[in-house]
Amino acid sequence: MVKVIRSTILPAPVEAVWDVLRDFNGHSAWHPIVTSSQIERGLPSDKVGCIRKFKLEDGSELREQLLALSDADLAYSYCLLETPVPLFNYVSHVRLIPVTDTDHTFWHWEGSFDTLPEKRDAMIDLVGHDIYEAGFNAIRSAMKLEG
Repeated sequence: MVKVIRSTILPAPVEAVWDVLRDFNGHSAWHPIVTSSQIERGLPSDKVGCIRKFKLEDGSELREQLLALSDADLAYSYCLLETPVPLFNYVSHVRLIPVTDTDHTFWHWEGSFDTLPEKRDAMIDLVGHDIYEAGFNAIRSAMKLEG
């Protein structure tokens, strides 16, 4: 099992960041590789168990399921159901924590997965850089934040 952890601090109140990240179907509005997304069966995007089906800029499609969502903990978890890349048993956790002395947000994003041995380094880079770090930068841009 491979584990990838990335974190950052955003210069914005935790409530403002949570308002953006809480929408499990909202990543097409801010993540640069997601071009469209929809929740299957017309369920609300905060309903645990809902599935989002989305397209990437290269045309590939993925499906992910919301496993947990907590407004009290400012956290959610999801798993990957279908993907064109060799990520197996992928589960991800997102958590926001207030940085109280500056009114900033600490964002922790981690995922664990299995993959083919020869794809290990490429999948670590894909998840850590192309998804997590690109997501951090995209939120900074979407929310017009500096730093």
